Parts: sequence; C-alpha cells; structure tokens
Amino acid sequence: MIGYLILENGEIFEGERIGYTVDTACEVVFNTSMAGYIETFTDPSYAGQGIVMTYPLIGNYGIIPEDYESDGIYAKAVFIHELAEFESNFRAKLNLDKFLREYKVTGLTNINTRKLTKILRDAGTMRGYVTSNINDIDGIMEKIKEYEIGNIVEKVTCKEIKTYGKGKGIKIALMDYGLKHNIVNSLLKRGAEVTIFPANTPAEDILKINPDGIILSNGPGDPETCTTQIKNIQKLYNTDIPILGICLGHQLMGLANGAKTAKLKYGHRGANHPVKDLKEDKVYITSQNHGYYILEESINRDIVEVSHINLNDGTVEGLKYKNKKIFTVQFHPEACPGPQDTAYIFDEFINLVSI
Repeated sequence: MIGYLILENGEIFEGERIGYTVDTACEVVFNTSMAGYIETFTDPSYAGQGIVMTYPLIGNYGIIPEDYESDGIYAKAVFIHELAEFESNFRAKLNLDKFLREYKVTGLTNINTRKLTKILRDAGTMRGYVTSNINDIDGIMEKIKEYEIGNIVEKVTCKEIKTYGKGKGIKIALMDYGLKHNIVNSLLKRGAEVTIFPANTPAEDILKINPDGIILSNGPGDPETCTTQIKNIQKLYNTDIPILGICLGHQLMGLANGAKTAKLKYGHRGANHPVKDLKEDKVYITSQNHGYYILEESINRDIVEVSHINLNDGTVEGLKYKNKKIFTVQFHPEACPGPQDTAYIFDEFINLVSI
C-alpha cells in the first residue's frame, strides 16, 4: 500500500506502508545509529515522535524481545529507506513489520531518508502526518498545525512501584520518567537494590524507603512541562542523598535549580556524539536521544559547575552541583544502543553512594 509523509513545510514523501495502517501526526526526528534499531524503537524517550533512521537497511537481524528497552514502542511512526527482506539472527522472534503491527505503530519504507534528513538538518525538527490519502492537503496541514506532544511523561511512566534485586545491597530509588531497561540492568550489575517509582510519586513517599541514592531517568517531551516532577526534585535536592540525573533527569534537576532549557534545532539522536569530560580532559563517544538542552548562560555558577560539553555544538552535557552529592549528564551512560564508553558514570555514582 502506498503511503505518504507530509511535513509541515508542505514537502511530501511517498513510500510503502509497513506496520499498522493508521493515519497519525507526529514530530519527525532522525537517528544516526548504524545498529540498535530494536533499542531505539523501544526507547520511551521517542514518545510522540516519528523516527527517521538514517542508516539505509533496517530490520536485517529481526526483532529480539530480550533487547527491548521498555515494554513496547512509544514512537508514533518509523521511517526507513529499505526494509530487510529476511531477518537473519538466531535470537530473532519476529520481523520488524510484525513488530510494528503488534504495537499498532505505523511506518513507511522505500522513502528517501537522506533527503528527509537533510531537510530536518537545514530547517529543524518538524511536525508531520502519515497517511495513505492526500486528497485533502488543507485538512492534513491543519492536523499537523494542531499537533503537540505536551507533557507526555505521565503516559510513559510505570503505574506502580517495583523493586528489583531486593536485599542485594545499596538501595537506589529510580524515578521513571520514561526509563530504559538498561539503566536498571546497569545498577543490578553493580550490586544495587533498585526500586522504581512512577513519575508523579511525591518526594515524601520516595524518602520513606530511606534510599542510599536517587536516579532521575531519561524520558520524552519538553522538560518545562514537567512541573510536578520539578517540584518533587526540588524537595529531593534539599536532602543529603546522592542523586544522578540522566538526560531528561539532567534537565529537570537544572530547572529545579533555576536554569532554563531550550529546544535544539534538530536534536541529538544517535550513538556517535563526542562529549568531553572537562575534569579528566578526555573525550568519549556517547549515545544520545534528546531534543532539549540546558542553556549554559542560565546556570547559577554559585551552586553548579559544568562537567561535560558536547564537542559538536558546545552545549552542556554534564553538571556537578557544589556542596552536594549530585551530578547529572545529558548523554546515556547505559548506552543500548551505542558505545559503552561512559558506563563509568554508574561506577562514580555507586562510589558516591557508598561513601
């Protein structure tokens, strides 16, 4: 079946529909990873978005449920240049097309993803609409104009408190703003007991378990819409408990302390972003997935210092809070997909908690 992606600038891309056949609006973004499409598609940080994969062949090793980063797909759509005809991996349980249909996510293949990505790089992230019928362009453009992701954290967070590795060792409270499974796995590997809390859990309820440390997870959407989470983080900040923020958690901690955030032109999404650790004077290749960043000029230097910067555009990638056992990073130390160069972030946090 022929399908179309219509961008808000009026550009139309024609392709072949895959996955679940449904018309939908989305925010169109691109990911530059050469592998790891399973982890990418199951990352809740893509909620409300349509993902353009810049690598031309997708689906060649099928779908492996053990590699999911969440309980499904939160993206609205997937756009690829070529869908692999056959999956080739002994661990694969199904192919990409069936995977998308299972989670009722639509997609397009045989589209010019190179041209689409260049448009997004030049003009910035755009809203778009996926459909099989372009007879009413005016009506479609109106739907595109009306589309907003909004505060989507509450839609992707867990519904109840969960504990893993009970009785193992240090107790970590993990705030679920749209977390990836490998954050939990990374902590369990380091001997921690991990209790996951829904995004709206009051700070008082988190403190009742007497955690040795707190982690603020990654997640989707505009951080400034997360007003409830920001207020709770302000209360957590005023304790003496060590805190690590990752991606959205990094941004929310900044907002809780008076910093401002802004939207990147086309975001950082991929597994090849160079980040410099200013203290160690080392450069790491990182996995990233975000559309917003903390404005460096808005940071209160009396309480925080910049620890990491992005070498592509100079944006803030890490903050360390003075006189507090708190540090945050914009990149994903849990990788999946991506390089594991910055897994040391978890080691540093565990060491901080253990002091």
